[in-house]
Amino acid sequence: MAQHPAVAQCAVIGIPNETWGEQVHAIVMRRPGAKVDPVDIIAFCKERIAHCKCPRSVEIRDELPMSGPGKILKRELRAPFWEGRKRLVS
Repeated sequence: MAQHPAVAQCAVIGIPNETWGEQVHAIVMRRPGAKVDPVDIIAFCKERIAHCKCPRSVEIRDELPMSGPGKILKRELRAPFWEGRKRLVS
């Protein structure tokens, strides 16, 4: 996914899924001035990686939460999806 020409940075997390427990969800920060569609990102991934590793959903953002050293804070990306659940895996 990071090889897509419109993607500046990306993160992949697990989000709740009623059937499987979790599903793959990608959060993409686009390059300045680039246009990117979630459907294009999923298709791009399906051409390059195993189907089970492809995101089932994609969210496009202008920025991602970063730590001081510059790492993406995945816990902050996961939090809204798992809010109100007793366990962090369904």
